[in-house]
Amino acid sequence: MICDRTTDGKFLDTYLILTGNRLFIATSLDEPAKEKIYKGYAVPSAKTENAQPKQSQPAGWSIESFELAQIESLSIVNLVASGMVVMRAAEERTVGAFTNGEMGRASRFASAFEKLKKQESLEELHLHEEHGHASCPKCGMIYPEEGRQICPKCMKKHAIFGRLLSFAGQYKKSMALIIFFMLLNSGTGLVIPYLQGTVLIDQGLGGNGMFAHQIGLIILLIIGFRTLSLLFGVLYGVINAKMSANIAFDLKSSVFSAMQRLSLSFFQRKQTGQLMTRVNNDATELQYFFVDGMSFFIVNAMNIIGITTILLILDWKLTLLCFLPLPIVVILVRKAFPRLWRLSWRRHRTISRMNAIISDTIRGTRVVKAFGKEQKEMERFHTSNLAYSHADQSFNKFAGTMFPVLNVLTQTGGILIWSFGGWMVMGGDISFGKVLTFVSYMHMLYGPIQFMNNIVSWWSYCMSAAQRIFEIQDSVPDVTEKANAVHLDRMNGDIEVSNIVFGYEPNKAILKQVSMRAKPGQMIGVVGHSGAGKSTLVNIISRLYDVSEGEVRIDGINIKDLSSASLRNNIGIVSQDVYVFSGSIAENIAYANPDCSVEDIIYAAKIAHAHDFIEKLPDGYDTIVGTGGHNLSGGEKQRLSIARAVLHNPRILILDEATASLDTETELQIQAALDSLIKGRTTIAIAHRLSTLRNADFLIVMDNGKVVESGTHEELMTREGAYYGLVKKHDEALKMNEVISA
Repeated sequence: MICDRTTDGKFLDTYLILTGNRLFIATSLDEPAKEKIYKGYAVPSAKTENAQPKQSQPAGWSIESFELAQIESLSIVNLVASGMVVMRAAEERTVGAFTNGEMGRASRFASAFEKLKKQESLEELHLHEEHGHASCPKCGMIYPEEGRQICPKCMKKHAIFGRLLSFAGQYKKSMALIIFFMLLNSGTGLVIPYLQGTVLIDQGLGGNGMFAHQIGLIILLIIGFRTLSLLFGVLYGVINAKMSANIAFDLKSSVFSAMQRLSLSFFQRKQTGQLMTRVNNDATELQYFFVDGMSFFIVNAMNIIGITTILLILDWKLTLLCFLPLPIVVILVRKAFPRLWRLSWRRHRTISRMNAIISDTIRGTRVVKAFGKEQKEMERFHTSNLAYSHADQSFNKFAGTMFPVLNVLTQTGGILIWSFGGWMVMGGDISFGKVLTFVSYMHMLYGPIQFMNNIVSWWSYCMSAAQRIFEIQDSVPDVTEKANAVHLDRMNGDIEVSNIVFGYEPNKAILKQVSMRAKPGQMIGVVGHSGAGKSTLVNIISRLYDVSEGEVRIDGINIKDLSSASLRNNIGIVSQDVYVFSGSIAENIAYANPDCSVEDIIYAAKIAHAHDFIEKLPDGYDTIVGTGGHNLSGGEKQRLSIARAVLHNPRILILDEATASLDTETELQIQAALDSLIKGRTTIAIAHRLSTLRNADFLIVMDNGKVVESGTHEELMTREGAYYGLVKKHDEALKMNEVISA
């Protein structure tokens, strides 16, 4: 591994190399640097040159060697944004320091040392499983997501555009029809200025040409072409409306589906409001891309080409005059594009933060009111709302200044046409009808040019939204299913946990060398203080997270080799925190098995001791609960959760504090329901109230992420160790409650 710092905070490379029986420490003899220049940010300055002086040749390396047998331990110490490698041999010393980006490799290095000391295999450490560079090699910006080497700053916008076009493949028939009818609408509309100008004025009223004095016929032709143009407009509008609804549906479904395949850790890193913004706002922006962008862009581009061709045929001199401001327009657009992109991103970030605050406050209304923090939340929202207001104003001010300027420049051509055209009419070089036709086409040209001016704003909106949506679709789940995963329809429930190590962050292990065994049909109790790692253990067994070391086997198969469906169909969880979905009681119970019958729901409710209180509700099993519905008590929610588990009928049952925070009477009712539920299943039960584990076949006691004791209740009480102490404290607490109640 590389240690890129010195112990006094400067920067110098030190390499730590492990072999089968030795540790080598190679330290550079160069002068330590006061600053470290990461890729992409090297800016030549006097300060930088002083901080990292150039040398004609390297000063060399200092190499030390230690036998592993001489080293007692090798540990990683976490510091603020950095860490140290500490070796204990004859004496304790720091052998290297590193920045936080090396923390993952440092953690694996320390684990490799421990295994080499014990002469164990290194295969399960996945030492070569790297996700590549942590930062963009081009600009040096740190990737926003580990394992996904996509830099938002350097991402090519045409690549996003190409990906969006590929998404439009399923709508190509509708888009082709829309473009076809739009072109017909534009084509019939292009005839009208010629009829109203040259034909009506010069031929009809002037008495010259094919339509001399045929005013009625000319009017009928104008009405006919207008009617055709209107008809084609209605046709593409109807198709567009249908396609718009389908696109909105598909886009939101695509984003939501992409979220569902991601691991639990993804949602723990994101706020609810941010994800809601991705599903709703960004999907709507992309809807504009397909509905108002693609088709209108093609048609307006064709209109510009067609009208320009007609203008050149009518009079090339006047046409060149009207396009004089075009170079200035192109320059302004090129300048405006990057800034509008940045302002659009800034506005999105602020509205995401604001939505997150709204979501958190609404979900936590009870806590807010209980602590009287309404004013605090109003201030927090005001700050976020103010930030969004500033970001929105910045975007609108820039767009509101830029686009009127562009419009004035494009309309300057019309003023030039009237000026020079009028002068040519007075000189007899051109007829008034021709000038009128020319001006009408110029006004028709303003619409497409106006759209092309606004294309910058539209492009910025859509590409920013597409980038954010593709970030979700391209996110790599932490827990993935193998291509050839083993599928088990029915598990026996034999669970074996072997020396697992797990931490949510590198070198911060929550579970440390934990092992346990649960045979089919056994009930295993897991006890320990809060923060001992009990819930993390059951999360690992159900593979909500993957272990760093060790393995978990069910029926002799590593859970990493099992399909997700096998695990979810055979493992049921009843936790302390029960979520009730917005819907009826019956729908909440049937969530585990939507295809079940009403009799199955009632049977599950009776097993869970929930049938009696459900019948007393206003509408029985049809009573609406959850958001905006009937409020259930904690015990009632818990029994609904047990009913779900009964209906799920898993072979492995996990009870995570299922009776916590309940009164004694309710606890007894739920305990009776649990006793019915666990029959014939392999059960792992976590409980602070040790009385709920009276039926456990085996107990393991956890402390600080380790299993400190294991055995039956009688065995552990005889040892008078950690479990004995927990039981004594539990009994004392019960006696205290009895005294207080008396």
